[in-house]
Amino acid sequence: MKLSGYRPILKFFTRSSAIGAIFIALALILTPGRTEAAELVMFEQAGCPWCQVFDREIASIYPKTDEGVRAPLRRVDLRGAQPPDLGFIQVERLTPLFVLVDKGREIGRIRGYPGEDNFWGLLGVLIKKLDDPGTSGEQAQVLQKTARAVD
Repeated sequence: MKLSGYRPILKFFTRSSAIGAIFIALALILTPGRTEAAELVMFEQAGCPWCQVFDREIASIYPKTDEGVRAPLRRVDLRGAQPPDLGFIQVERLTPLFVLVDKGREIGRIRGYPGEDNFWGLLGVLIKKLDDPGTSGEQAQVLQKTARAVD
């Protein structure tokens, strides 16, 4: 195959500009603080005994799990300023508070740390909501508020 018709295009993209374009694309993809991907936000505070139990039982293995890959853990100090990209979350004083967010919306939350087995079960229910067609963050919040009203 003869590429002579593509020479003007090939001249435009030099090797260094192609490498530069790749680095720019990677920087955009890997920029921290993106709200497009799901993440599990953990609100914590110093001296929280249940946060310490979570750290011992879950924190080190979480990034290696399917759930951790799907929704990486992001820690936020409850006593500090709330990050601007998480301003839509109503924070409670209870710690730890785990909030699953996706595309700038709350999908659901786990209040407190219920122990290793219960944590994985509750998180699994929340992660499934990410895959449910027609289940947006707003619908998940309505369901959660309805469940609280019934209790």
